[in-house]
Amino acid sequence: MSLAMTFEERYRAIDSRDARFDGQFVTAVRSTGIYCRPSCPARTPKPSNVTFYPTSAAAHEAGYRACKRCLPEAAPGSPQWNLRGDTAGRAMRLIADGVVEREGVPGLARRLGYSPRHLTRLLTAELGAGPLALSRAHRAQTARMLLVGTDLSAADVAFSSGFASVRQFNDTIREVFGMPPLELRARRRVARHEGPVTSAPGVTIDLALPHRGTLDAPGLFAWMAARAIPGAEGATASTFARTLRLPHGPAWFELRLDDLGRVRLRAALTNLADLSTLVTRARRLFDLDADPDAVDESLARHPELAPLVAALPGIRVPGAADPHEMLIRAMVGQQITVVAARTALTALTTALGEEVPAFAGMLSADTGTSAGAGPEKSPEPVRLFPTMAAIADHGPEVLRGPAARIRSITGAAAALADGSLTLTAGDDAADQRAALLAMPGIGPWTADYVRMRVLADPDVFLPGDVAVRAGAAATGLPADPRALDDWAARTAPWRSYLTAHLWHAVPPKPAAARRGAASVPSVPTLTTTGGMS
Repeated sequence: MSLAMTFEERYRAIDSRDARFDGQFVTAVRSTGIYCRPSCPARTPKPSNVTFYPTSAAAHEAGYRACKRCLPEAAPGSPQWNLRGDTAGRAMRLIADGVVEREGVPGLARRLGYSPRHLTRLLTAELGAGPLALSRAHRAQTARMLLVGTDLSAADVAFSSGFASVRQFNDTIREVFGMPPLELRARRRVARHEGPVTSAPGVTIDLALPHRGTLDAPGLFAWMAARAIPGAEGATASTFARTLRLPHGPAWFELRLDDLGRVRLRAALTNLADLSTLVTRARRLFDLDADPDAVDESLARHPELAPLVAALPGIRVPGAADPHEMLIRAMVGQQITVVAARTALTALTTALGEEVPAFAGMLSADTGTSAGAGPEKSPEPVRLFPTMAAIADHGPEVLRGPAARIRSITGAAAALADGSLTLTAGDDAADQRAALLAMPGIGPWTADYVRMRVLADPDVFLPGDVAVRAGAAATGLPADPRALDDWAARTAPWRSYLTAHLWHAVPPKPAAARRGAASVPSVPTLTTTGGMS
């Protein structure tokens, strides 16, 4: 992992211009006053002139500016913030979600359990910059992406990126990139397929989301399609779109691959101030900050897994666009098949989800998603997933099944609604698990599955999951949960990706048995919502 790398290891990475390390650290050069991504094509500086920093914010604080040639701010995010469960990793996940812009440093500190002063000292010691500097660097990255990737006006870019004023935006861009915003926009690449997409300012944007290494896009789209809730989500073999409730209002977004193999995000927002948060959540949903080369290399060392990795390089573990929704979806899916869970969630969303007429025509499971499609392409109303308050108040009228199970779901929704249960991407993993297990009707499988999806924790294993056990048996691994858990320990810290591989390894059912089912049957206390078959 990059934060544990020695100076010599980092220097070898920049000398070989190894793009696998882009976004994991930056290289500051004292003789030029600039910092670069590891793959920068410029001549490798002398070791005596080099200082490595874990974040671009630390390089900013030390007085360096971004390289105009390699644009380190355009690199994918670091996988370290998901791998690390300490305060620094949790803080970086919350900063990326826009907490500092919405709640300030005191709000971030409160979520992490520290005073603002102590948190600033801690992050400065760990990452070379305090929360304000880290947040400013994140805003600069978002602004660069919008300047290069859209035709939004400079003022719209400023406020979409979280800046309080156009002047602050201009000053920050000049300081970080060594040029004013319009000059940065003028330098964007204009080659075929790489120019910006003209957008309606303040309404719709279209951006490329960088990722490192191979991406198992078919697996991601298949996962989403199997679980898409009609009316709130739409999916095909190459697209996924959904509505989402954000701090400043409803939003719609679509993820797809362009003909260069890049992930593109198209989005319509009520308020552009939510754009940075939306980008972060879309990246988390498709696990775009993962380091697939490190994952594949580690798992392939085990002879039992090498064929799985060779057959499916770049596997990703889907994340969660909304943590509260993720918990409800996991609880609804307990002890039933994926198809049954989808049916129940569709009924819940149809009955309790808020309609969003502004997004009519943007969801279609048959033709993919299209922001230009008219309402006739999507006759059903477009909705948001229900609020936790709506589920708590009216869930018993809609949900079907054992009364105890319904009470558990509505009780969790009520706890989320009133704040007695918190669930965010910045939670401490152990505390989150303990809080979930303390809720009636939530067992270890659900708590761990939610941790995998909400925290993007790369090291969660689900030995009791029936699909995992079926995949393990097909792979030649122990099928007994305890023995399988013991074997899986050797694949740390990538056990979430082992879980995903075993989901994929489940043997296909005969055609007759597959009819009307999307996963292997579940057993009591288990759920098939974790399966990728």
